[in-house]
Amino acid sequence: MTRRVYLYFISTFILGAVLGGVGVYYFLWNTGRLVHPGGFNRQAAVQNLKKVLNLTDAQVQQLNQIFEESAQKNRDLHKQTDPQFQAIHMETRARIRAILNPQQQQEFDDFVKAIDERHRHHGPPQQPPPPPPQ
Repeated sequence: MTRRVYLYFISTFILGAVLGGVGVYYFLWNTGRLVHPGGFNRQAAVQNLKKVLNLTDAQVQQLNQIFEESAQKNRDLHKQTDPQFQAIHMETRARIRAILNPQQQQEFDDFVKAIDERHRHHGPPQQPPPPPPQ
């Protein structure tokens, strides 16, 4: 009898966790707070706008051109600002390293090396989108 109670308890807990996870995912997806791991998906945005706004083929072509120009401007801006961000990043690491003893410095270097390697393989973590205007 007690086995049955434990089984019901565990089943209820697991079902609650699954339903809670699905609910949170659904909420995040519908509020636009869920970030696509690959970043902005131009084709999906164009198809969505085409469907919602009933765009003509000429408008879709213009929309694609707008997105391409915007993406190029973003790439150009990143090329300009990335060295500045990298310099701040390296300065921060040097300042952290300066407050550590030799053993901690070695551990910090190993830690940083692992993070850099992970970013090289998987890219940096995605930034969450800004909250929608109120």
